[in-house]
Amino acid sequence: MAAAVAAAPGALGSLHAGGARLVAACSARLCPGLRLPRSLAGRRVGPAIWAQGWVPAAGGPAPKRGYSSEMKTEDELRVRHLEEENRGIVVLGINRAYGKNALSKNLIKMLSKAVDALKSDKKVRTIIIRSEVPGIFCAGADLKERAKMSSSEVGPFVSKIRAVINDIANLPVPTIAAIDGLALGGGLELALACDIRVAASSAKMGLVETKLAIIPGGGGTQRLPRAIGMSLAKELIFSARVLDGQEAKAVGLISHVLEQNQEGDAAYRKALDLAREFLPQGPVAMRVAKLAINQGMEVDLVTGLAIEEACYAQTIPTKDRLEGLLAFKEKRPPRYKGE
Repeated sequence: MAAAVAAAPGALGSLHAGGARLVAACSARLCPGLRLPRSLAGRRVGPAIWAQGWVPAAGGPAPKRGYSSEMKTEDELRVRHLEEENRGIVVLGINRAYGKNALSKNLIKMLSKAVDALKSDKKVRTIIIRSEVPGIFCAGADLKERAKMSSSEVGPFVSKIRAVINDIANLPVPTIAAIDGLALGGGLELALACDIRVAASSAKMGLVETKLAIIPGGGGTQRLPRAIGMSLAKELIFSARVLDGQEAKAVGLISHVLEQNQEGDAAYRKALDLAREFLPQGPVAMRVAKLAINQGMEVDLVTGLAIEEACYAQTIPTKDRLEGLLAFKEKRPPRYKGE
């Protein structure tokens, strides 16, 4: 298959080869010392944004709720590394109640610092983004702060928001947005950057920027169409419509919808259940699978298959693959180490 890609004539062949070259670079960053199949080796690659921070993660078991060590940034963002049977799950809790979790300069700085640390942490297996403020996920931009900015300040600050949201999208491990309340504008864009979104039925979601005579600036015009389709995304953005959890599930914006509980954290509990399902799987395989899916969705099928081939090749020399086969033979749970 890869040979066919290389042999493809003209511009199409160049496009296919470019996709394969892209993965070659990503793979080199992801698993240093591992080689690609000869069919894909030696090809030059374009920008490899997905490779940033892709290092094999340490293994970790699953199930039991509980917080332990807390990485203190500031109260507006709480970064918790879960312990015991939930080891490997990290929870980013937005806690800016007085501002409805709006994206202020300080909160963006906190998010940037946290994400930068997490992307190279070998022990991280799954990241959950949630709110610690009842009824609110994130209300979007801090409009009070924005009103005090000059026109020349607005553009650069929106660029910072976009960059942080992109960094979240480029995290090498699975990410889950737990939407237990209002997620508007930049708040929904933050959730769209996550791999999986779950929400309470009472949650409200929408890209409402056109009401303010602007457009989504944190990736919403690009990620919403990719999530639910171009026509429906245009309808929602043009109308600034707000959906509840059931409506969001119906259009494919979220994967799971749940009735809210007394504690107001139904979406977070579901996100935690999903994260626990991910923990027993091979760490390198999880990261490479995310890379293959994300890169493959941006190209044609033939190039996507070449990307899959290159990514699969990264799992073959790993100790985890051999451990998986041995565990299957011995009829026991595998003990993966991310190697």
